[in-house]
Amino acid sequence: MATSTLADSRFGYGLVSRVLHWTMALLFVWQFVTVVLSAVAEDTAIERFFWGTHYSVGFTLWVLVLLRGAWGLSQLKHRPPHEGPPLLQRAATLGHLALYLLMVIVPSLAILRAANNGRGLRVYGIELVAPGGEANPALTAPANLLHGFLGWTLFVLIAGHIAMALWHGLVRRDATLRRMTRGPERCPRSLRSV
Repeated sequence: MATSTLADSRFGYGLVSRVLHWTMALLFVWQFVTVVLSAVAEDTAIERFFWGTHYSVGFTLWVLVLLRGAWGLSQLKHRPPHEGPPLLQRAATLGHLALYLLMVIVPSLAILRAANNGRGLRVYGIELVAPGGEANPALTAPANLLHGFLGWTLFVLIAGHIAMALWHGLVRRDATLRRMTRGPERCPRSLRSV
């Protein structure tokens, strides 16, 4: 049976996985730009513009990672295997697990903080949690403590993910990077039904 271009196969990631991956990659670049500008260009017009999008883009990433995780689980048996020796395959599995966990935890902490600090939560101008009420330090303190640290940890893991993808593509010259850029449609027709 031929593989669908929407679904994943052992020869590459389908259109759904690739669109989710690259959309999230662009949004993560945006998020890290907002954080860097907040550190180096505080109280400037460009920083206010970018920072004004931080919560909305973060919430979008949170929704997308939940969708991507659900899609990934539905495609688990069809996904391409990790390339390389067994130790490298295990490291790739653990690295991806860490990425997914942090992609859920980091925005969840921000949402928890925003919902319990009394200021409310607006996403793209839509009020999700009304402002008012007393701040709940028991819920906001962990988020205050961990959101930034885990966000930078996520940034380091993403940088490592990019480095490993480039290493696979440029040094090992295996199919790892091509599977996420070109998908299964580049596989030989004779192998698609295997």
